[in-house]
Amino acid sequence: MAKRRETMSNLPKLPELLHRKIYKTGQTRGADDDVIYQNRVSRNSTVLIPLNEWKHIHAFGHIDFDNGYIVLLPLGLQRESELRQLNLTLGENCLYFYETRQEWELYNPSKRQWHFATSRIAPLGGQYVARIPATTAREDGGKINLGFTDTKSKGAGIRWYEYASASTIEQCRLQLEAIYWHCFDAEEAVIKAGMSQNNARTRQQRILQKCKETGLLDYEKLIQARILNSAHQTVCPLCLEPISGKGFMTRIAQAEGREIPDLTITEVSLFHIVELRSGEFNHRPYNLGWGHHHCNVVAKDAGIMPTLIWLKSLLDRNLKNGVKIPAPPKDQ
Repeated sequence: MAKRRETMSNLPKLPELLHRKIYKTGQTRGADDDVIYQNRVSRNSTVLIPLNEWKHIHAFGHIDFDNGYIVLLPLGLQRESELRQLNLTLGENCLYFYETRQEWELYNPSKRQWHFATSRIAPLGGQYVARIPATTAREDGGKINLGFTDTKSKGAGIRWYEYASASTIEQCRLQLEAIYWHCFDAEEAVIKAGMSQNNARTRQQRILQKCKETGLLDYEKLIQARILNSAHQTVCPLCLEPISGKGFMTRIAQAEGREIPDLTITEVSLFHIVELRSGEFNHRPYNLGWGHHHCNVVAKDAGIMPTLIWLKSLLDRNLKNGVKIPAPPKDQ
């Protein structure tokens, strides 16, 4: 009888918190109801591209997006002939985007017999989408949210620089799990969370082997990217401290008196080495690591090197002004 081929799906399961953390790396950041973006959906969802960005993309040739794209047009600037030159057709792959009350009044859609869009797939069902904030400066100053506001279709799409194809998402998840297994206490942490030692070792070996086979375990690249250190241990890309596997399954400490009962943030979070920014697709292998939640908050969207430069200037300024900085505790 032929030996059953092992697949990723029949590997021993990870602890739920760790599995969920790796899975969520394939989703976009949160978005509230008053913005045009979808809230925490797959990174290969429909992409929203501002016209200025589309001009750059169009100049370099067509890019395939798994679930298509919608170009957002500013009001009052485009003629149909100009749109055709950019391979754009109103109501098919582009929409006017109302962001201010002045735009709404100058280019009122009802006077142009326009309808708000209802579909992310061509035809889009309309010619515009609106997200205009409320104002107290006038009696009719209520917010204007039209297009993609229904519960089932809330948000027109995702920020285009957050995009990653389905295949890229899976590669990233695979590599990110491999990076977890390089934590100095990875096996101990998952066993404490409920895995057996045999299951932990079986899954670790298979994941690392799969990464080797698919070119996702180049140690030189991982070290250069500040994802692993020279000892092949997982480190925080900002502070370079080795990451504990326990941090993936431990909620962050909260200040006394300011606790949030349903807080789900853990000590370790996804870290983009080169930050997400317009004009680049940076959710990709060898650009994702695991970092301390607080380090990630400090770096925000500035990037690692600009943040380190800022931290050095902060420290230098304090020292120059005579501040005596105490030595860190011995256990740090």
